[in-house]
Amino acid sequence: MDGTDRAILNHLQVDGRLSNLELAERVRLTPSPCLRRVRNLEEAGVITGYRAVIDPAAVGRGFQVVAYVELEGQDAETVTAFEAAVLEIDDVVECLRMFGRPDYVLRVAVPDMDAYSQLCLERLGRLPGLDKLTSQIAMKALKTGGALPL
Repeated sequence: MDGTDRAILNHLQVDGRLSNLELAERVRLTPSPCLRRVRNLEEAGVITGYRAVIDPAAVGRGFQVVAYVELEGQDAETVTAFEAAVLEIDDVVECLRMFGRPDYVLRVAVPDMDAYSQLCLERLGRLPGLDKLTSQIAMKALKTGGALPL
């Protein structure tokens, strides 16, 4: 990866909807080599996808919770079962496996406190291998989904 690839990535992180022509102009390439570089970055797994960034409150998901999970065991079976179950819960919008405690950090987006309480009772509290679930309610999102410094 060279400076031009990094420039392409920087521009696409800010605006993934840039046309190839506009992107090529910004990184000072002609459109054909620019498109070739973008496709190479996609095929190499550097660019993993494109998506719209949505305001959670605008779609009724403004109640943001950070949940800390500790598992009963760290064996492969427990970890695999837990991770598979978490991937099935749409309200969990981010899941990070951690070194040390907690074992996982989840970011949950739901409509309100009642919805989160129901989610805890029906889904999160029943996750395989769960030992402890601790939650914190976010007061305000200052910075989310930020661009990676390249």
